Amino acid sequence: MARDTSPIVKQSRREGYALHPKAHKIMAKKSGIPGQHAHGRQGKQSLYATQLREKQKVRRTYGLLEKQFARLMDEATRRKEGLAGENLLQLLELRLDNAVYRAGFATSRRAARQLVGHGHFILNGRRVDIPSIRVQPGDELVVRPKSAKSGYFSQIDDVVKNSVQVPLSWLKSDEKKLKIEITGLPKREEAEADINEQLIVEYYSR
Repeated sequence: MARDTSPIVKQSRREGYALHPKAHKIMAKKSGIPGQHAHGRQGKQSLYATQLREKQKVRRTYGLLEKQFARLMDEATRRKEGLAGENLLQLLELRLDNAVYRAGFATSRRAARQLVGHGHFILNGRRVDIPSIRVQPGDELVVRPKSAKSGYFSQIDDVVKNSVQVPLSWLKSDEKKLKIEITGLPKREEAEADINEQLIVEYYSR
């Protein structure tokens, strides 16, 4: 399973955006692009560079490789309904690992990806271990009985308390039953607020 294993804090500094909760504190102390000669590369950005950085920021926020992200953008553009940028964000939000993160069962998307990759969840009665699976309205995701006995899930209340949670119209979670229900489709305002998806559309329209 391909994944980007470069340090998340370094990625965050490069994008000027905290891609992981632990990046906030470090970025407060170390601002700017990482690297020995980074101070000489921080002039005014061209439009292309601005588009590129926005694309990289979103790609890394959701933990996708370049080819995966480009395929999703292509699918979002080919959809007959909706705006391409909003379609892209909806597809990203519907990833299985993101649903686990949004439900509060992990404190970061990287942690959620690891939980899914280790096969801790059952989707509609079948064990799954592919983070990129797309969930749909009506889907039910539950923690495997064997996994539910582990130290991590036996303390899920503490995990949920430390997670970044916002009210969502498309997802319901029950930490006591270790269950997540997909009740609808994500709206644009329920995705990350500080994303300019139009810049990404423009980048791929060149």
